Amino acid sequence: MGRRSDHSRPELRAMIIREGHRQIAEVGFTKFSAREVAKAVGYSIGTIYNVFGSYDRLILAINGKTLDLWHENLESHLEGRTEGRLRAAIDAYFDFALTHRNAWAALHDFRLPENEPMPEEYQRKVTAITDVVVREIAAELPDEHAAKAPALARSLLATVHGHCAFALNGTFAVLGEVHPLAAALDRVDDALARYR
Repeated sequence: MGRRSDHSRPELRAMIIREGHRQIAEVGFTKFSAREVAKAVGYSIGTIYNVFGSYDRLILAINGKTLDLWHENLESHLEGRTEGRLRAAIDAYFDFALTHRNAWAALHDFRLPENEPMPEEYQRKVTAITDVVVREIAAELPDEHAAKAPALARSLLATVHGHCAFALNGTFAVLGEVHPLAAALDRVDDALARYR
């Protein structure tokens, strides 16, 4: 039986996100079940849909927590550093993905329906991470190329993401690449060398 009066709506939302994030981190997106989350928090599945509006919005809220954790992890890797900041950011990308493998993969495995816009709050969380990368790339570029940092950041994020995804899913092992992080760092250095 649901305990509808036990928690306020904000408390319910926080509790469901916390449990949902724990479960998605444990079992991954493909095995994730909103019903299991409802069972774990002691409420009905209807309560979850009442709070979030849909399964998609629940996943966005859970993934939003992952983005918050990722952003904190990225900034903590950079805190106090005066040199090697971009390398530290790339290391942080790999570190977070390896440490939070299932939650990180869920960010990329989930898709909203084609015609549904991304909620602004979620987009702000994504932008917070990409803004860090843009900032660090801009710091590596000569002043005359600083305006290229946003486009270069998107391209280099794709490069680092590809290396990281291949490392996690075993593709690089099959291809014989034993140092995917070092390879990603080399590709980023190659790209930046063009502008130095």
